[in-house]
Amino acid sequence: MNPVIDFFQGLAAHVPDLLQPFIIAAAGAVPFIEGEISSIIGVWAGMNPIVAGIAGAIGNFVCVSVIVLLGARARRAVVTRKAEKRKLAAVGAGVGDEAAADGTGGVAGAGTAVEALPADGTAGDMVAEGNLGEEGKPESKGRIKFKRFLTRFGVPGASLLGPLAIPTQITSTILVGAGVKTSWILLWQGIAIIAWTTLTTLIATGALTLFAG
Repeated sequence: MNPVIDFFQGLAAHVPDLLQPFIIAAAGAVPFIEGEISSIIGVWAGMNPIVAGIAGAIGNFVCVSVIVLLGARARRAVVTRKAEKRKLAAVGAGVGDEAAADGTGGVAGAGTAVEALPADGTAGDMVAEGNLGEEGKPESKGRIKFKRFLTRFGVPGASLLGPLAIPTQITSTILVGAGVKTSWILLWQGIAIIAWTTLTTLIATGALTLFAG
Protein backbone atom coordinates (compact mmCIF):
# COMPACT_ATOMS: atom_id res chain seq x y z
CA MET A 1 0.00 0.00 0.00
CA ASN A 2 1.08 3.59 -0.61
CA PRO A 3 2.80 4.74 2.62
CA VAL A 4 0.86 8.02 2.63
CA ILE A 5 -2.45 6.20 2.33
CA ASP A 6 -1.32 3.73 4.98
CA PHE A 7 -0.44 6.63 7.27
CA PHE A 8 -3.84 8.32 6.96
CA GLN A 9 -5.71 5.05 7.31
CA GLY A 10 -3.84 4.16 10.49
CA LEU A 11 -4.30 7.67 11.86
CA ALA A 12 -8.04 7.75 11.11
CA ALA A 13 -8.50 4.39 12.80
CA HIS A 14 -6.80 5.45 16.04
CA VAL A 15 -7.99 9.03 16.65
CA PRO A 16 -11.25 9.89 18.46
CA ASP A 17 -14.39 9.90 16.32
CA LEU A 18 -14.65 13.70 16.44
CA LEU A 19 -11.21 14.06 14.85
CA GLN A 20 -11.71 11.52 12.09
CA PRO A 21 -13.41 13.95 9.64
CA PHE A 22 -10.48 16.34 9.95
CA ILE A 23 -8.02 13.54 9.17
CA ILE A 24 -10.04 12.53 6.11
CA ALA A 25 -10.29 16.16 4.98
CA ALA A 26 -6.52 16.52 5.31
CA ALA A 27 -6.07 13.35 3.25
CA GLY A 28 -8.42 14.74 0.62
CA ALA A 29 -6.13 17.73 0.14
CA VAL A 30 -3.22 15.47 -0.84
CA PRO A 31 -2.69 14.92 -4.60
CA PHE A 32 -3.28 11.34 -5.77
CA ILE A 33 -5.41 10.71 -2.66
CA GLU A 34 -8.02 13.46 -2.97
CA GLY A 35 -11.68 13.01 -2.11
CA GLU A 36 -12.01 9.65 -3.85
CA ILE A 37 -9.43 7.71 -1.88
CA SER A 38 -9.77 9.70 1.34
CA SER A 39 -13.46 8.76 1.53
CA ILE A 40 -12.50 5.10 1.12
CA ILE A 41 -9.98 5.50 3.95
CA GLY A 42 -12.75 6.93 6.14
CA VAL A 43 -15.23 4.17 5.34
CA TRP A 44 -12.68 1.44 6.01
CA ALA A 45 -11.73 3.19 9.26
CA GLY A 46 -15.31 2.74 10.46
CA MET A 47 -16.67 6.22 9.75
CA ASN A 48 -20.17 6.94 8.60
CA PRO A 49 -19.94 6.82 4.77
CA ILE A 50 -21.76 10.14 4.35
CA VAL A 51 -19.44 11.89 6.80
CA ALA A 52 -16.38 10.31 5.16
CA GLY A 53 -17.49 11.39 1.70
CA ILE A 54 -18.30 14.95 2.74
CA ALA A 55 -15.03 15.33 4.65
CA GLY A 56 -12.93 14.01 1.77
CA ALA A 57 -14.71 16.19 -0.78
CA ILE A 58 -14.34 19.32 1.37
CA GLY A 59 -10.63 18.76 1.90
CA ASN A 60 -10.12 18.19 -1.83
CA PHE A 61 -12.14 21.25 -2.85
CA VAL A 62 -10.48 23.57 -0.34
CA CYS A 63 -7.05 22.59 -1.66
CA VAL A 64 -8.17 23.08 -5.28
CA SER A 65 -9.72 26.46 -4.45
CA VAL A 66 -6.48 27.73 -2.91
CA ILE A 67 -4.50 26.56 -5.93
CA VAL A 68 -6.93 28.15 -8.39
CA LEU A 69 -7.11 31.50 -6.59
CA LEU A 70 -3.35 31.78 -6.09
CA GLY A 71 -2.68 30.58 -9.63
CA ALA A 72 -5.11 33.10 -11.13
CA ARG A 73 -3.49 35.89 -9.13
CA ALA A 74 -0.01 34.87 -10.32
CA ARG A 75 -1.21 34.66 -13.92
CA ARG A 76 -2.69 38.17 -13.74
CA ALA A 77 0.61 39.47 -12.43
CA VAL A 78 2.52 37.83 -15.31
CA VAL A 79 0.08 39.15 -17.92
CA THR A 80 0.28 42.66 -16.46
CA ARG A 81 4.06 42.56 -16.44
CA LYS A 82 4.14 41.45 -20.08
CA ALA A 83 1.77 44.26 -21.07
CA GLU A 84 3.99 46.81 -19.31
CA LYS A 85 7.07 45.46 -21.10
CA ARG A 86 5.34 45.75 -24.48
CA LYS A 87 4.27 49.29 -23.67
CA LEU A 88 7.80 50.30 -22.70
CA ALA A 89 9.19 48.70 -25.85
CA ALA A 90 6.64 50.56 -27.99
CA VAL A 91 7.50 53.88 -26.33
CA GLY A 92 11.22 53.27 -26.86
CA ALA A 93 10.67 52.45 -30.52
CA GLY A 94 8.58 55.60 -30.97
CA VAL A 95 11.29 57.81 -29.46
CA GLY A 96 13.87 56.26 -31.77
CA ASP A 97 11.70 56.88 -34.83
CA GLU A 98 11.13 60.52 -33.87
CA ALA A 99 14.84 61.12 -33.38
CA ALA A 100 15.63 59.58 -36.76
CA ALA A 101 12.99 61.72 -38.46
CA ASP A 102 14.40 64.91 -36.91
CA GLY A 103 17.93 64.04 -37.96
CA THR A 104 19.24 64.61 -34.43
CA GLY A 105 20.69 61.66 -32.62
CA GLY A 106 19.08 59.37 -35.15
CA VAL A 107 21.76 56.71 -34.92
CA ALA A 108 21.85 56.77 -31.14
CA GLY A 109 18.06 56.82 -30.89
CA ALA A 110 17.70 53.91 -33.25
CA GLY A 111 20.37 52.00 -31.41
CA THR A 112 18.61 52.58 -28.12
CA ALA A 113 15.33 51.33 -29.52
CA VAL A 114 16.92 48.23 -31.00
CA GLU A 115 18.73 47.43 -27.78
CA ALA A 116 15.52 47.85 -25.77
CA LEU A 117 13.55 45.33 -27.78
CA PRO A 118 15.38 42.14 -26.78
CA ALA A 119 15.35 43.12 -23.10
CA ASP A 120 11.81 44.43 -22.79
CA GLY A 121 9.93 43.38 -25.89
CA THR A 122 9.29 40.25 -27.88
CA ALA A 123 12.37 38.31 -26.84
CA GLY A 124 11.66 38.90 -23.17
CA ASP A 125 8.11 37.64 -23.58
CA MET A 126 9.32 34.52 -25.33
CA VAL A 127 11.65 33.73 -22.47
CA ALA A 128 8.87 34.28 -19.94
CA GLU A 129 6.48 32.08 -21.87
CA GLY A 130 9.12 29.39 -22.15
CA ASN A 131 9.61 29.38 -18.38
CA LEU A 132 5.89 29.30 -17.66
CA GLY A 133 5.16 26.61 -20.20
CA GLU A 134 8.23 24.57 -19.27
CA GLU A 135 9.19 24.26 -22.92
CA GLY A 136 11.84 21.71 -23.61
CA LYS A 137 10.61 19.41 -20.84
CA PRO A 138 8.53 16.39 -21.83
CA GLU A 139 5.01 16.44 -20.42
CA SER A 140 3.65 13.50 -18.47
CA LYS A 141 1.17 11.16 -20.11
CA GLY A 142 -1.45 12.35 -17.64
CA ARG A 143 -1.07 16.00 -18.66
CA ILE A 144 -1.20 15.11 -22.34
CA LYS A 145 -4.32 13.02 -21.78
CA PHE A 146 -6.03 15.80 -19.82
CA LYS A 147 -5.26 18.39 -22.50
CA ARG A 148 -6.86 16.08 -25.04
CA PHE A 149 -9.94 15.92 -22.83
CA LEU A 150 -9.93 19.71 -22.63
CA THR A 151 -9.67 20.13 -26.40
CA ARG A 152 -12.38 17.60 -27.12
CA PHE A 153 -14.89 18.13 -24.30
CA GLY A 154 -14.17 21.60 -22.96
CA VAL A 155 -13.87 22.53 -19.29
CA PRO A 156 -16.93 20.55 -18.08
CA GLY A 157 -15.92 17.30 -19.74
CA ALA A 158 -12.24 17.69 -18.93
CA SER A 159 -13.03 18.36 -15.27
CA LEU A 160 -15.21 15.27 -14.99
CA LEU A 161 -12.78 13.02 -16.85
CA GLY A 162 -9.62 14.62 -15.47
CA PRO A 163 -9.29 12.34 -12.41
CA LEU A 164 -8.79 9.44 -14.82
CA ALA A 165 -5.54 11.09 -15.90
CA ILE A 166 -4.14 13.34 -13.16
CA PRO A 167 -5.19 14.79 -9.77
CA THR A 168 -7.60 17.73 -9.61
CA GLN A 169 -4.86 19.90 -8.13
CA ILE A 170 -2.88 19.54 -11.37
CA THR A 171 -5.87 19.84 -13.69
CA SER A 172 -6.74 23.09 -11.92
CA THR A 173 -3.31 24.58 -12.60
CA ILE A 174 -3.60 23.63 -16.28
CA LEU A 175 -7.00 25.31 -16.52
CA VAL A 176 -5.73 28.43 -14.78
CA GLY A 177 -2.73 28.58 -17.12
CA ALA A 178 -5.09 28.30 -20.09
CA GLY A 179 -6.89 31.44 -18.93
CA VAL A 180 -10.18 29.79 -17.95
CA LYS A 181 -12.36 31.95 -15.70
CA THR A 182 -11.81 31.21 -12.00
CA SER A 183 -15.49 30.74 -11.16
CA TRP A 184 -15.92 28.32 -14.08
CA ILE A 185 -12.96 26.24 -12.92
CA LEU A 186 -14.20 26.07 -9.33
CA LEU A 187 -17.73 25.17 -10.43
CA TRP A 188 -16.73 22.21 -12.57
CA GLN A 189 -13.91 21.05 -10.34
CA GLY A 190 -16.39 21.05 -7.46
CA ILE A 191 -18.90 19.02 -9.49
CA ALA A 192 -16.17 16.55 -10.47
CA ILE A 193 -14.97 16.18 -6.87
CA ILE A 194 -18.51 15.53 -5.61
CA ALA A 195 -19.23 13.03 -8.39
CA TRP A 196 -16.06 11.00 -7.99
CA THR A 197 -16.10 11.09 -4.19
CA THR A 198 -19.71 9.92 -4.15
CA LEU A 199 -18.90 7.09 -6.54
CA THR A 200 -15.91 5.80 -4.57
CA THR A 201 -17.75 6.15 -1.27
CA LEU A 202 -20.59 4.00 -2.58
CA ILE A 203 -18.14 1.43 -3.90
CA ALA A 204 -16.23 1.32 -0.60
CA THR A 205 -19.45 1.00 1.40
CA GLY A 206 -20.73 -1.78 -0.83
CA ALA A 207 -17.44 -3.65 -0.66
CA LEU A 208 -17.30 -3.34 3.13
CA THR A 209 -20.88 -4.58 3.44
CA LEU A 210 -20.13 -7.52 1.16
CA PHE A 211 -17.02 -8.55 3.05
CA ALA A 212 -18.63 -8.03 6.45
CA GLY A 213 -21.70 -10.01 5.46
